[in-house]
Amino acid sequence: MAFIDGIKAKAKADKKTIILPESKDRRTLIAASHILEEGLADLIMIGNEEKIMDGAGWLEIDLTGLQIVDPFNCDKIDEYANIYYELRKKKGVTQIQAKEIIQEDFIAFGCVMVKAGDADGLVSGACHSTADTLRPALQILKTAPGSKLVSGFFVMDVPDCKFGQNGTFVFADCGLNQDPSAEELAAIADSSAKSFRSMVGGEPYVAMLSHSTKGSAKHALVDKVVEATAIAKRDYPDLKVDGELQLDAAIVPSVARSKAKGSPVAGKANVLIFPNLDAGNIGYKLVQRLGKADAYGPMMQGIARPVNDLSRGCSWEDIVGVVAITAVQAQMM
Repeated sequence: MAFIDGIKAKAKADKKTIILPESKDRRTLIAASHILEEGLADLIMIGNEEKIMDGAGWLEIDLTGLQIVDPFNCDKIDEYANIYYELRKKKGVTQIQAKEIIQEDFIAFGCVMVKAGDADGLVSGACHSTADTLRPALQILKTAPGSKLVSGFFVMDVPDCKFGQNGTFVFADCGLNQDPSAEELAAIADSSAKSFRSMVGGEPYVAMLSHSTKGSAKHALVDKVVEATAIAKRDYPDLKVDGELQLDAAIVPSVARSKAKGSPVAGKANVLIFPNLDAGNIGYKLVQRLGKADAYGPMMQGIARPVNDLSRGCSWEDIVGVVAITAVQAQMM
């Protein structure tokens, strides 16, 4: 069974309510019709009902079962505005401004709905930047208890691949933290292992990637990964983690036997932690485009409630997959 088929089966088994705030995006509308048809989640779209249904008619899609909430015609707008005000008043936001902000910013409005318990998660980013999605999520929902930072991960499902867990990997951080410190890399490793266990299933084997394997190169960039590995082993003693490892040593058993003999992770890694955002972003796109992998993400880990970002180059199929994953994340919470 492909990774996404398993996720969809989990989503259907315990349906959650997911918000799609980008109601003007045609891919989002098409994705919504498929999500509702497959029964993956209950959906809320934010916007003007007449315009949304006009768009559905133009696209010739069925949105039966969709709930639409219009911030300018909402019975709970004062309650939602007060929630936002209480969270942001120390930053100088007034009650009047709070209402104006959430009426104009559909992502913020959606995050307040999640905060209020009226939805279980939110997916955005088809036509907004990562910052536009993440900022209100952090302002309103905050970080999860015990999380040191929010980071982004991809689930990569590589066809006809014998590495990882039957070709499935978690890559992190590929979408958020530009140059994480050693301590932050260790925290990303722990969060990513948890995400692998909940999303993919099975035992996570975490490789801290570098251009060096076990001292084969000397550089400050290598030193950071070595330190991150030591911190991860100290702070997360149950984590199966090793580094620094080159990519081939991390996933190819024959290379691991040569370069990292005795490593508990080398040759069987399924969670790959990249040293910075350059490496992570380039790495996932190479695997996606050249390896023809399905790339789901970037998903966010470390937020108190599931909010996930989309690539602005996403397809409607990508949105369907990320909504299903978000629903499963909500089940775990």
